[in-house]
Amino acid sequence: QVQLVESGGGFVQPGGSLRLSCAPSQTRYGAYIWGWFRQVLGNEREMVATITPGGLTNYAASLKDRFTISLDTVNGTIYLDMRDLDAEDTAVYYCNARNRVVTSREYWGQGTQVTVSS
Repeated sequence: QVQLVESGGGFVQPGGSLRLSCAPSQTRYGAYIWGWFRQVLGNEREMVATITPGGLTNYAASLKDRFTISLDTVNGTIYLDMRDLDAEDTAVYYCNARNRVVTSREYWGQGTQVTVSS
């Protein structure tokens, strides 16, 4: 069982930046692929970015130029740095951990709201 706690969401003006943080309850980073997903009310949850323990990243094509995912094993945190935000980035952002061997074993945080508005 992995518990994930997100933080860093809030209101930001168009063009602004925001950093989201995700703190997992355990430190077996090598066992999981870590990711950020987002969901707009009424829409399906979509992948934003993922990162492997070795640092390989994968991004949604439309976001890779503005979003950066990172894994800090010293501080035990997964970050999502977002810049040049616009209204279409408004969503609930979720942290995800998916077991690399038993891929059906995955965990979600409670989500953090990001609202981009002037």
